[in-house]
Amino acid sequence: MRLAVYLPLILPLTALPVARLASDHLHPRTATRLLTAVAVVLAACSTLCLALLMVVGTAQVPGNPLPDGWADPEVRDEVPLVRVSGSIAIAGLLVVLVAAAVVLRRAARVRRDALKAIDGLPDDGGVAVLPDAEPYAFALPGRRPRVVVSTGMLACLDSRERRALIAHERAHLARRHDRVLLLVRLAAASQPLLRPLRTAISYTVERWADEEAAEAVGDRRTTAHAVGKAALATRRPARPGLPAFAAPASGSTPGQVPRRVAALLGPTPDTAWPAPRSRTGLAAIVAAAGTTVSVVSALNATVALFVILKAATAL
Repeated sequence: MRLAVYLPLILPLTALPVARLASDHLHPRTATRLLTAVAVVLAACSTLCLALLMVVGTAQVPGNPLPDGWADPEVRDEVPLVRVSGSIAIAGLLVVLVAAAVVLRRAARVRRDALKAIDGLPDDGGVAVLPDAEPYAFALPGRRPRVVVSTGMLACLDSRERRALIAHERAHLARRHDRVLLLVRLAAASQPLLRPLRTAISYTVERWADEEAAEAVGDRRTTAHAVGKAALATRRPARPGLPAFAAPASGSTPGQVPRRVAALLGPTPDTAWPAPRSRTGLAAIVAAAGTTVSVVSALNATVALFVILKAATAL
C-alpha cells in the first residue's frame, strides 16, 4: 500500500477552498448537503487509514496478540516509517475514539437536559414555551419534535417575527439538521483539518432554515429583522447539537449572524449549480477530486493490507 495509506490523512486540505465559497455562493440546501457529504467521507477515510496504520504498528509491539507473521519485514516494508507512524496512529486513533465519545455523550446530555426542562409543559402545536426571561429558542428533535422558545425571546419580537422564528425552528426539525450537525461534529473530532467545514456547515444549516422561514412568512425582510433582533438579545451560546435561532453555535464564528441578515436582505439564492469555471465551481471540483482520491487511496490501502496480512498469516 506504500504511501496510499497516508494520503487520506492530508487530503481533507482539498476541501478547505470550497467551504467559504459554497456557503456564500451556493443555495444553502445544496451547500449543506455537499459539505456534509465531503466531511463525512473524508473523516471516514482518515479514520480507516489510522486504523490500518495501527494494525501494522501494533504488530511490532512485543507480546501483542496478533499473528507473528504480521510483524515480518515484508509487511513492514509496505508502510514507510511504520515504526514511527504506527505508534503515532495508535495514539491518534485513541484520541479519535475519545473525542467521538465526548461528542456523543455531550449531545445526549444536552438532549436529556432539554427534555427535562420542558417536561410537563403544554404542547401548543409543537411549540413549548419556557417561562424564562433569558431570550433563546431552539429545535428539539425526537419522537415528539418541538420548538422550544423562552418568554424572553417572544417578548423581543413582534407577531410576524415570532412566526419567522417558529418557521425557522420547524425547518430545522423537518430537515433533521440536528443529525447534520452531529455528523459534522464527529467528522471534525476525528479529523481536525475538517473544522473549517464544520464552521461552514453550522452557517449553511442556519441559512437553509432562514430561507424556509422567509418562504413560510412570505417576507425576507421580516425574517432578517427577527434574526437580527434575536441575536442582539441572545447572550448565551446555543446548546451543542440543537439548532438555535440566533445564538452562536458550536464551531461558528461571530460574523455569521450579520452574514445571514445580509443574505436575507438580498435576493433569493439561486438553486442552479455554478459554472465549472467559476471560483465556486472550481473549488467544488477540487474538493470532489480530493474526496475521490481519498476514498480510492483508503480502499487501495485496505485491500493491499488485507492481501499482505493474509499471505503473512500461517495457516
